[in-house]
Amino acid sequence: MKKTRGKLLLLAMAMQLTAWGMAYAAGPAFMHTGSRTTQPVGHYEFCQKIPRECNQRTQKQAPIELTRKLWAKIVSINNSINSKIAPRTDMELWGKEEIWSYPNSGFGDCEDYALEKRRALMNIGVPAGDLLMTVARQPNGDGHAVLTVRTSLGEFILDNLETRVLSWTATEYTYLKRQSSQNSGAWVTINDGRSDAVASVR
Repeated sequence: MKKTRGKLLLLAMAMQLTAWGMAYAAGPAFMHTGSRTTQPVGHYEFCQKIPRECNQRTQKQAPIELTRKLWAKIVSINNSINSKIAPRTDMELWGKEEIWSYPNSGFGDCEDYALEKRRALMNIGVPAGDLLMTVARQPNGDGHAVLTVRTSLGEFILDNLETRVLSWTATEYTYLKRQSSQNSGAWVTINDGRSDAVASVR
């Protein structure tokens, strides 16, 4: 079983390295962000519990260079965390909705996967300003959270519902808002022509 999983992981990484080349050929693709907006309730409460998570400041600068080595690490981390965390809703885990936390127990929902991926990528040197928690709407109308990774070749989505690391333009989500690239405690709107209300701190 372990050998089979290892082969599948290597195959997935090879496919993603091919996608890296396609991304390079396609050129950059960045979300259009707007003004500061309300912070999701779950993220606000997460910050109250772990203040350092929302005190990260990144100088205004170009996104991190997307090398083949970094792309391989992004793909590996995405696959590893998607594999080792078992999906559970906040209601199942905590008895209430909108609890953002690190999935240290081995269980979590969408934002917990994204937080863990963000932590793992920061641990290998990716700046906080290039790792942005992002709120989106799925095609069925349900809310969803993913991690947006800003790079020199565009912005990519790390998602617990998708095995591949895709350019944000290749996903079917409507993106609503995300963390500021300069202040991890602030959130900004995403201007893609579609907006919706989500649970927020007023």
